[in-house]
Amino acid sequence: MTQAGRAHGAPDAAPPEQGGAVPVDVDRALRDAFDGEWARVVATLIRITGDWDVAEEAAAGAFERATATWPRDGIPRNPGAWLTTSARRIALDRLRRRGVEAAKVNEWLLDARADGSLDGPVDPADVIARGGDPAWDDRLRLVFTCAHPALPMEAHVALTLRTVGGLETREIARAFLVPESTMGQRIARAKRKIRNAGIPYRVPPADALAERLGGVLAVVYLIANEGYLASSGDRLQRLDLAAESIRLSRLLTDVMPEADEARALLALLLLQHSRAATRVDGAGDLVPLAEQDRAHWDAHEIAEGLALLARGSRATRASDGPYRLQAEIQAVHARAATAAETDWAEIAARYDDLARHADSPFVRLNRAIAIGEANGAGAGLTALAEVEAEGRLAGYHLLPAAQAEFLRRAGRLDEAAARCRDAIALAPTEPERRFLERRLAEISIR
Repeated sequence: MTQAGRAHGAPDAAPPEQGGAVPVDVDRALRDAFDGEWARVVATLIRITGDWDVAEEAAAGAFERATATWPRDGIPRNPGAWLTTSARRIALDRLRRRGVEAAKVNEWLLDARADGSLDGPVDPADVIARGGDPAWDDRLRLVFTCAHPALPMEAHVALTLRTVGGLETREIARAFLVPESTMGQRIARAKRKIRNAGIPYRVPPADALAERLGGVLAVVYLIANEGYLASSGDRLQRLDLAAESIRLSRLLTDVMPEADEARALLALLLLQHSRAATRVDGAGDLVPLAEQDRAHWDAHEIAEGLALLARGSRATRASDGPYRLQAEIQAVHARAATAAETDWAEIAARYDDLARHADSPFVRLNRAIAIGEANGAGAGLTALAEVEAEGRLAGYHLLPAAQAEFLRRAGRLDEAAARCRDAIALAPTEPERRFLERRLAEISIR
């Protein structure tokens, strides 16, 4: 959360509790507001001002004001509206100080009041169920702006993850397996390119949609990845990002209803999200796939995901794309009534297909795990050794974690304990660290 700053002119604040007591849940409200509102506030300000840096600085300033004001005055009835209004005022003040014409500033302000974007935050479950209207969605415009062909793929994906997903530079760097300084430079260059090239902030015309679709899908997919497995912190999942990725994916299927990979991505995200409630227990601890209560997987999301996959037969598709292949992997899990009934050989075959689309070390890791599940611990360890020898996942905790599990099954307990300790040292989130520590204790007892 940002540092505290002075609040000014913030509307719609609820009064403090009787007797002047500050609400005890202000810190949680600030955290929830950041998770749920950051992207919407920044996207709205970029549309209004046309300036990426001003938008992000103003949004950060609004959260600083909230940090100082809400404990004193109470949590606003509509935190999103409060933050958006505060951020707009900060942005417009900065533009005036830069000497932007008063008439232009007033035009932006009138547009901001008329655009209807001061609606309150949306419940993630409602977002997932209903989707949205692409005609007004600022975040979808932002995603397409970042996907302009003038920007390199990695740069526009990183910039969108920063702006739409609200990810920190270090989190994005981890996703790309590059140093944080390198990623910071990529993001800065992408912003300059958008500004200097005059790239318009809009969803492109129909004839230009196809050329940007791949980049847009990549962005939504990576936002979903961070939602499914957080790259740092005290939570395993970030359900706000999972909901945002599903919402954006729904909008894409509205914009491009015949795009098979857009439908497949939505199917993938729904099938993954169907397990969200069972991936952690009441204490927030990780529950592995084999131990999850499948009766509590979301049947509606599974049904919708499978129905999306069923649209279009293999005979009418020239080839399966990466998102369809991943969705089909998730469908294998969704169709298995128990963990023991999972067709791991089919999953390994789909990872073989997926590896032909992209030379990804993460795909190779998951393929190796599927091979081990299908053919036994020895086969899994052999496949994992090949992944380790490539060196691209050095420092990634799930590689030694997977090796520890197969070593445990093979009865090689001393080696399993050593790899489990390596995974604990690398684990980026507290739930994963606690899970691995429990596994280490079980290995040590045996």
